Amino acid sequence: MARPRDVIGVDCDEPFELAAARVVEVRAGEVFAQLAAGVLDLGDVEPLHDMRVASRRLRAALEVFRPCFPRASYRKALKSLKALADALGERRDRDVAIEFLDGFLDGAPPADRGRLEILLARLRDEQRDANERLAPLVSEERLAELRLALDDLVGAVRR
Repeated sequence: MARPRDVIGVDCDEPFELAAARVVEVRAGEVFAQLAAGVLDLGDVEPLHDMRVASRRLRAALEVFRPCFPRASYRKALKSLKALADALGERRDRDVAIEFLDGFLDGAPPADRGRLEILLARLRDEQRDANERLAPLVSEERLAELRLALDDLVGAVRR
């Protein structure tokens, strides 16, 4: 799992809003950094997991610093982030279930192997479906919209 980046330059003598802006910028950078790692790759589920964790950190930062941001900008950014996080979660749930059940397959009694294989096939179908629903949310266009919403949020504090 990707470790959170340090937020550098936070000073207890500066306004709380500036700390909020710095934290949101760093956490947003963590979300966008995961894209190059292949979030939609079903063969390697770690990049998706890392992006999901990063999106949760960003959402937590937004919620903690909610009073610092203009209401309309905050709602727009949070709505876009929530849609992304929900789609990441739907895919991640299938990844975890597949990994868990796959671990039982080799040691399963012959009578249970067929049932496990059916269940795994269904989960893999659901995983592909969840990935298809996620794909538009990690498109360049949608992520550019999210980045702009977050930039507007941070910019509103710095003006």
